Order: sequence, then structure tokens, then C-alpha cells
Amino acid sequence: MRTDIFARLDREPEPPKIEVPRMTRTRLALFGGTSAFYLAIVVAVLLSTWLVTLDWKIMLFRPYQQWPELHAFLDYYVVLGQRGPTAVMVAAWLGWRSWRQHTLRPLLCLGAALLLLNVSVGSVKLGLGRLGPHYATQIGSAELFAGGDIFPSGHTANAVVTWGILAYLATTPRARRYLSALSAVVALGVGLTTVYLGTHWLSDVLLGWAAGLLILLALPWCEPVIALAEARILALRDRLGERLRDRRRLVPSLPVASGGPRPGYYPPRPAAAEEPARETVGVARRTQATRAPATRGAGG
Repeated sequence: MRTDIFARLDREPEPPKIEVPRMTRTRLALFGGTSAFYLAIVVAVLLSTWLVTLDWKIMLFRPYQQWPELHAFLDYYVVLGQRGPTAVMVAAWLGWRSWRQHTLRPLLCLGAALLLLNVSVGSVKLGLGRLGPHYATQIGSAELFAGGDIFPSGHTANAVVTWGILAYLATTPRARRYLSALSAVVALGVGLTTVYLGTHWLSDVLLGWAAGLLILLALPWCEPVIALAEARILALRDRLGERLRDRRRLVPSLPVASGGPRPGYYPPRPAAAEEPARETVGVARRTQATRAPATRGAGG
């Protein structure tokens, strides 16, 4: 019996029709506005404007020294933005959703979102090479092109994407509203926590929020590719299952018994071993036939 997720999908009843988000005018407007905000943050940091000055003021203020009683709790809270733990938690939930809804779409949406996150955020990080507050070398400098990988904030962008994907995949408007609010609070808290701990500039966090939101807003464009990938994966599953069933049909089933061969079962003898036995029987019969007349003549 197969116990993989695809076999479970086969045994589940067909779910109700799931509405796939579309790229509406509202979503397009939000995507355009977020893109403009993203570009404005990058330009403000490149030109070392007031935003960089604010970064330095917050950094020199050292929030972790002003409120040290929060440090222990926020050290754990910031894990909600780490890619590894959050991806495992969200993937476990979406795997259960895939099983219940008879579709691989939740897991494939998560994979597409994380792929876009790694490519987009990672390329900007490496391209701008900004150093973090703990490694800054010159007060008032934007610390760009210095071999760092801090801009935008990966923790913040990851929190927006991994928790926001739950709202994106919600099946009812009410669940979508609640999950959107929850993911926004978590992402906001993770971003501000990195500023408190001194691991990110404020501008890193602003860009991380924008980067994660852009990925969520762009996911409807990926839906045709996700549907195609799901169809091909399931078709491949069906082909492999058919081949496995064909192989099982071709394998002969030999009798097995714990105390010996079953009654009435005699294993076939090799053909090569039968020929000498037949020749010996034939010689013995010819010998008896030649001896019999001589014996009868002597007796008469």
C-alpha cells in the first residue's frame, strides 16, 4: 500500500471549487505603488539622503541598551523571520492543506514565492553590498558596495512572504482578512525587532517590507505556471505508478511455505540432468532384451 502524499490525495474526496486570485486592477495599483516605494527607498539610500541620517540616529540611540528587558524575548521572536524555521512550519501546514484539498497548489505556491524571494532579495543584497550597523565604518555613510548583504532585510521580507502566503491561500474572505492582519503584525514586529537588536538599518526593514509585498502581489502571474507544474507532477506520478504495477504483474509468484514445499508442488528438474538418466534406462532395457533369448535356450 502506498503511503506517500500522492496516494492520500487519490483517496480524498474532491474538494469544493477553490478560487484562484487574479491580477485585478486593485492588485495592479498596489503593485505599482509598492514598486515606486521600493525604488524610492533604494534611491534615497544611494544618494545618502535624510533616510541614511535617520538610520544612523537610530543606530547610535541603541534601542537594545535603552530597553534591555525586551532583549531576551525579542531574541526568540525574531526567529519568526528566519527562512529555515518559518519555511518548515508553513510547509507542514500547507502540506496538510494539500492533502485535505486534493491539490498540490498550496505547496507549489509556497515554493514559487520562496524562489522569487531568494532571487529578488538575494540579487539586490549582493549587488548593493551594504554593511550592517554592527560593521559600519564611517558615521553618516550609507555603507554601500562594501561587501555586505544586509539591504534589504531578508528577515523582514521572509516574514512578509511566508506568513502572508497563508492569507493568499485562504479559501474564504473572512479567513483572508484575519490572516492578512496576523501576517502584517508578525512582519511588522520582525522588522522592528531587527532594528532594536541592531542587526539592520531602518531603511533595510522598509525595503524588506516592500520586497516581500511585491512577491505576494505578483503571485497571480505565477498561477498558470503553478497549474502546469501541478499537472505535470501528477501525470508523472501516474506514469510511475503504472510502470510499478506492470512490473508487479510480470514477476511470477512462487509458492512459499514455512515447513517445506507445499503438497502437490514439485520443482521442475533441469533439462540437462534428465538426458543422462534417459540414456541409462535405454541401455539397461537393450541389455535385458539381448540376454533373455540366451537364457531361454540354455534352459531348453
